[in-house]
Amino acid sequence: MSRKELYENKLQMDYFSDDYIRFEEDFQKYSAMDVPLTFLIDDVLRTMAINQKNYFKLNKENTKDGRDHYFYFEVYSKAESRVFNYSRHKINFK
Repeated sequence: MSRKELYENKLQMDYFSDDYIRFEEDFQKYSAMDVPLTFLIDDVLRTMAINQKNYFKLNKENTKDGRDHYFYFEVYSKAESRVFNYSRHKINFK
């Protein structure tokens, strides 16, 4: 079984919550990528799950301001799924 199959339909986000809307707004504010967040979210969730992280980094090469941006999530279990709720955004000043 591939990693993709292992996490398929087991990683979720509440796309209609205020937290997700805030995440979407924060992401669009800093992202210089032409790809809409909707097309990236499955990969983002899978990467966080595989690496056992509650955040993902939008690297400086893909941001409007040339700085690394971190997006943090609260993660909890629900039935056989993991649910990610957006928590906060942080800029790395290194």
